[in-house]
Amino acid sequence: MLTQFILLVVLSVVLMVVDHRYSYLSHVRVWLNVAATPIYWLADLPSQIVGAASEAVVSRGELLEENTQLKAKNLILEQKIQKLASLTTQNRRLRQLLNSSEMVNEQVVVAEIVGVDPDPFSHIVMINKGSVDGVFLGQAIVDARGVMGQVIEVSKVSSRVMLVTDTSSRVPVQNNRTGYRAIAAGTGNPDQLELLHISNTADFKKGDLLTSSGLGQHYPAGYPLGIVKQVIYKPGQPFSQVFVQPAAEVNRSRLVLLIFRNKNNTTGKQQEANHQ
Repeated sequence: MLTQFILLVVLSVVLMVVDHRYSYLSHVRVWLNVAATPIYWLADLPSQIVGAASEAVVSRGELLEENTQLKAKNLILEQKIQKLASLTTQNRRLRQLLNSSEMVNEQVVVAEIVGVDPDPFSHIVMINKGSVDGVFLGQAIVDARGVMGQVIEVSKVSSRVMLVTDTSSRVPVQNNRTGYRAIAAGTGNPDQLELLHISNTADFKKGDLLTSSGLGQHYPAGYPLGIVKQVIYKPGQPFSQVFVQPAAEVNRSRLVLLIFRNKNNTTGKQQEANHQ
């Protein structure tokens, strides 16, 4: 046994010396490396499998986290788009409102509707202007399209407005085509008003424009109230029914105009409202 070991050691030394001086065994070493390559690959295969599995797990976790972050960013972007659309609509309506104010002679102040009366049988809203802004009882409110209502209650920083569609509302109007005067009453329907006590001989037609007549001292003359949409004549009855489509967007407008007809009148009515 010892003899074999000594022979192997001597053989190894001889081979190293020969290989070092004459390079006779270089080709043999190359072929041995080629033959041993599959063995090295098989030996390293378990570690490669473990590494690939770990990388796959980490990659899946990163993908899930990235997906969650992208969903959150997408939700934020959608919210911003919705807000942008809302602001665009508000800006368009504000431009319409300001354009309409240029067509009237009265002084106007822009107000915003900030509340709605919860009573389903009343059409009353709250605006963000009060006595400190010069608002007074009975003051007319219009939107970009026409008469919207009048102030019925004033506090320091807010006011309550009764819309023209409320059942208690009465607006003196005039037929723009014929000059015929009448009273438009709210019906509780946001899309309909009715003219009171219209005789069967009165000349009203579908499509007639009705404007505020200026009588009653609340609504200045010349503001659109609505368009006649139906006239019902009743044979044998003294009065006919005339239904009107409101010009103002009573259920959609958020920005409105407070009408100040003249400064002296405004100041007097403001003092009266504050005193009350």
